[in-house]
Amino acid sequence: MECTDREGFSDTARVLAASPRNYGPLDDFDGHARITGPCGDTMEFWLSARDGLVERVSFTTDGCGPSRACGSMATALVEGRRVEDAAALAQRDILDALGGIPPEFEHCALLAADTLKAACEDYRERGARGDAESRAARTSCGSCEKTDCPASARGEHESDEEFEDRRQLAARLCRIRRTLIVLSGKGGVGKSTVAVNLATALVLAGKQVGLLDVDIHGPSIPTLLGLEREKILNSEEGIVPIDLGLMKVMSLGFLLPSQDDAVIWRGPMKMAVIKQFLKDVVWGDLDYLVIDSPPGTGDEPLSVCQLIGRVDGAVIVTTPQKVAAVDVRKSVTFCRRLDVPVLGIVENMSGFACPKCGEVTPILRAGGGRRIAEDMGVPFLGSIPMDPKVAEACDDGRAFIAHYAETATAKIMRSILEPIAAQYDAEDRTAAAHPQNDKEST
Repeated sequence: MECTDREGFSDTARVLAASPRNYGPLDDFDGHARITGPCGDTMEFWLSARDGLVERVSFTTDGCGPSRACGSMATALVEGRRVEDAAALAQRDILDALGGIPPEFEHCALLAADTLKAACEDYRERGARGDAESRAARTSCGSCEKTDCPASARGEHESDEEFEDRRQLAARLCRIRRTLIVLSGKGGVGKSTVAVNLATALVLAGKQVGLLDVDIHGPSIPTLLGLEREKILNSEEGIVPIDLGLMKVMSLGFLLPSQDDAVIWRGPMKMAVIKQFLKDVVWGDLDYLVIDSPPGTGDEPLSVCQLIGRVDGAVIVTTPQKVAAVDVRKSVTFCRRLDVPVLGIVENMSGFACPKCGEVTPILRAGGGRRIAEDMGVPFLGSIPMDPKVAEACDDGRAFIAHYAETATAKIMRSILEPIAAQYDAEDRTAAAHPQNDKEST
């Protein structure tokens, strides 16, 4: 039975679910995007535009009725409008136009809005750089023009095996545009939850994302994404990560025979497996690799930073109370010693969000994260309240920011995480507009 047979769907939603408008790919298009949401539904949008106006737009989805209704309504709302206006279409615009859809399906409207936005962004990027060669061709070691690449020359005392090992690592990393690491001074502050939702926010912005769990002793990413039963495969190219559409996931948890197995390793073995995750995993072309690191400043984050050589930014997670916030200083110092830019501090569990009215009530002493950020001279990204639905999403293996998008806490989380991608997008636009300046600066 179709889910639209249930109560809560407007007549408009039922009609579009059964007979969606603008369904199917366009043969000739100027912008395209395909996103698989954390719910498992995939949407694909195509648009053709002339002089900045959307002439035609179409979509497909492998989801059920609500996905078809939301995708169809999104296409109807943007026909004839400017591409900039189409990109600004929001989840609420689609829901209001449909006139009624049960809350548990509202995430379909978010997926439609985000996929359409990504297609508009693809249109703008094509216009800015033309039909450039594929990223794989640009970055393959056979055709790479970088003279400072670690794989470009053999070290004086380097053996053939060492050089080939370093070349393979550089070849993988060269296809990853930016690497972000999520750190915490103490355990239990919600660092992995922030990492999952950061990766999801980037996916919803239309980015190709890798999520790497380097918490060797307590890998929790498989649980947070509902992937506990997944097992990785090997191919001729290397280890194949779990593929969730625009997100690829790798964790030691996929390699353990049982979730009850303990990993009892010293530093060198940790370094070896993290190197394998970076060198042998078939990440492909990524806009972002988000790395969930274990608490503290030990072997795992140090190995990541040393192997990558350049980490583009760190997000540091804490809770409000002094015992956790004090350790943020150590994480900031760690980043500064390794030349890792600190994107900012997130204060998690900052008050309790009432599930009835949404009012936030302080439980722990608030403001510790902000004070440390001010003292250390780093950005404070914001405070996320405790919300029972966050725990529910984690237990159910769902990304909170997508499945509870309309809640007050999810909106707060999006306001904290989405500017990270926006910051880098702005840098890319500036570099595209002034390529000569960018070349001179390098």
